[in-house]
Amino acid sequence: MDTPQQHFDAIVVGAGAGGLFAAARLTHLGYRTLVVERLDHVGGRASTRDIDGFKVNNGAIVIETGGITQQTFEEVGADFDVRVPEPPILYRVGRKDLDITGGGWGLLLSKLTRSGAKLLGGLGAARKDEGLPEDRLSTAEWVSKYTKNESVHGIFHNMCGSVFAVGSEDLPAKVFLTYFTRKSAFKTFGFCPQGTIGIWQSLADTIVKGGGEVWLSSEVERLRVSGGHVTGAVVLRGDETVEIGTGIAVSDVGPAATVGLVGVENLPEDYRAAVRRADRPTSMITVNFASRQRLIEAPGMLGFAKTRRLCYVANFTDLCPEMAPEGWHLYVGTAVPKPSVGEFDEAAETELLMADLRDEIPGFDGARVLSVAVTRDGWPPQRAVAGFDLPRTTPIPNLWNVGDGVKEYANGGTTACAETAKLVVDEIARLHPLTHSPERR
Repeated sequence: MDTPQQHFDAIVVGAGAGGLFAAARLTHLGYRTLVVERLDHVGGRASTRDIDGFKVNNGAIVIETGGITQQTFEEVGADFDVRVPEPPILYRVGRKDLDITGGGWGLLLSKLTRSGAKLLGGLGAARKDEGLPEDRLSTAEWVSKYTKNESVHGIFHNMCGSVFAVGSEDLPAKVFLTYFTRKSAFKTFGFCPQGTIGIWQSLADTIVKGGGEVWLSSEVERLRVSGGHVTGAVVLRGDETVEIGTGIAVSDVGPAATVGLVGVENLPEDYRAAVRRADRPTSMITVNFASRQRLIEAPGMLGFAKTRRLCYVANFTDLCPEMAPEGWHLYVGTAVPKPSVGEFDEAAETELLMADLRDEIPGFDGARVLSVAVTRDGWPPQRAVAGFDLPRTTPIPNLWNVGDGVKEYANGGTTACAETAKLVVDEIARLHPLTHSPERR
């Protein structure tokens, strides 16, 4: 029996954030695009599942507003249903929850230590290129130059975990300082009332409306390479194997998995070695919990200065009551283990997070724990530590990677996925312009 064949202008492997951003942009430009996702839902490591009527996120929980993410939705015509808390984040110092909106670093550091002026001076110097430290200096080491105050170290450690999903011992200070001095420190963000999957479903719907296709519960078994270019893909769709012809391939499954899709024989050893070096996934531990009582005052996020492992708690239902059954409040508490890269004791690290939640959140002992999730290895919060990312391009000229394994310097999360998608699609449009007229929509 002949294998069914279809042709698309572009194929995108994976319906995570990076893949959907790229596919939506390609479709908007008129490229007939196929997205292939092995799971039965979109969103990948930033999706949502239902647990007894609670919309529980399985990774990324907040969506940046006003930046490249929202701009992408507006450009491609997708609904952007994100509600922004006011204030977006409070910081717990001692037993006080501080709103530093408008005060920024100066206000926060003044509450933490009398040596805050020295740290502010270091931050000020970092705004100039000559003030950025060398790549080998970690964020924790940089902070140690100015203070031994445990709360200050705690706030920097927990910010590294919140933004980059890695501990301050593992994140280069240059990355942290570049982000917080050049890319706007206290960005605005919000929650989607359908859970984070809601905005990804919006992108998927826009792709289909624009003439593209999204195949769920399907898997790209391999990308065919001929003459040094991707010429197609073999897709297992249900019980059927489908041959796809294409001239453009975008992978959102991470550079290491992409190597497997095209075959090591089609890539030079120096590139494969670079992929192996950069394959340094980070890890996080997350506790999703619910209560009949409101457990924190923060309407959005609550960050911490001094904890064992807990980086933040998010309060979803103040803004998005749809995420829980009536009368319930939904929360998540997240930690980065030690070490945050490599092997660690899951049971011991999880217990440290639970101890923090019991200490910091009055009433937690009476809350309902919905799930405890450890994201690591092949399913990490970030595929590469920020600052150690690979380029988006590959030695195969019509194959690109998108997502958090090929981030721009000092970026992270779904924002980085939106940015990589724009850069890749801009390059595709320049190098592979459409040779046919897009169908009327």
